[in-house]
Amino acid sequence: MSELDADNYGQLLGEIKQHIRSAQYEALKAVNQRLIALYWEIGKSIVIRQQGETWGKSVVKNLSQDLQIEFPGIKGFSAANLWRMKSFYEAYVKNEKLAPLVREIGWTHNLAILEKCKDDLEREFYLRMTRK
Repeated sequence: MSELDADNYGQLLGEIKQHIRSAQYEALKAVNQRLIALYWEIGKSIVIRQQGETWGKSVVKNLSQDLQIEFPGIKGFSAANLWRMKSFYEAYVKNEKLAPLVREIGWTHNLAILEKCKDDLEREFYLRMTRK
């Protein structure tokens, strides 16, 4: 390979690597947004069922066990996490300003903010900082 070809090849390789990294990031972001939307819907379903029926801890525990059987190897459906999904939904459902922000960060970050921050102003600050 001549020196000119090597320079062109290096540039080509650099461009392709950047495209790959960009595509990986966008794919990860899309998966994260979908996962947060799924957890939102699960939390919403639990809240709705609890309003009209006498659902207690045993129903969520059974739901957790059945989901883990149906989807082996997929983490995130423990009873404790289902309760977190419920809390997550309840904390943000009536807040039109914060609800879109939670979809832009990961579940672990959302849980940390939800558990450590006690008011919406503090949550908004940390949601925005985490998003950056």
